[in-house]
Amino acid sequence: MRRCVIIAGADIGQYDRVRPYLREDDFFICCDSGLKHREGLGIVPDLIVGDFDSHENPRLDIETIVLPREKDDTDTAFAVKEALKRGFEDFLFLGVIGGRLDHTLANISLLLMLDSEGKRAMALDDLSEMEIVSNRAAYIKDEYPYFSLLNVSGRAGGITIRGAKYPLTDGEITCEYQYGVSNEVLPGMTAEVAVKEGRLLLVRVLPGLAV
Repeated sequence: MRRCVIIAGADIGQYDRVRPYLREDDFFICCDSGLKHREGLGIVPDLIVGDFDSHENPRLDIETIVLPREKDDTDTAFAVKEALKRGFEDFLFLGVIGGRLDHTLANISLLLMLDSEGKRAMALDDLSEMEIVSNRAAYIKDEYPYFSLLNVSGRAGGITIRGAKYPLTDGEITCEYQYGVSNEVLPGMTAEVAVKEGRLLLVRVLPGLAV
């Protein structure tokens, strides 16, 4: 099954960091002003969705779903639901982090929604990779200078961190006390994180960044 790449309108400052993540067989959905990233990413959308309040409808010979401006779903949320209807299991989000904080937080909630549906999803910006860790282990190579675990959905317990500067056994991270920020993988190792109860947002800081 092809992966679905959903592109929204937050700024992407370094296209050269993002392009290596793309695959030739990806299915690309551009959401409204996500269309501005076509040239920088070097892609042709397979589907365009939006109410076109932030970008003109280009009226290309590409499948386009025009949405009403007054609606419950953001354009990005609609794109996710449309992709789920089409059977996609694996998602990559671009242009969803940065700019308006409310949109950023809403987009992180889409990672939670997809995790609840048993789908794989990652969001990528100029600084980091983000994914939800719940009922499976996740790994961080030592090429990443830092990683963080953040509680974004209530209680998270039974947390284990191995192969890192700050290990943890059967820990708990709450929304009120986010102590899982800026951990480091031990040199030459691959860190492993796991959560028995609840969910965490794993943020891998990309190599080559001064933090």
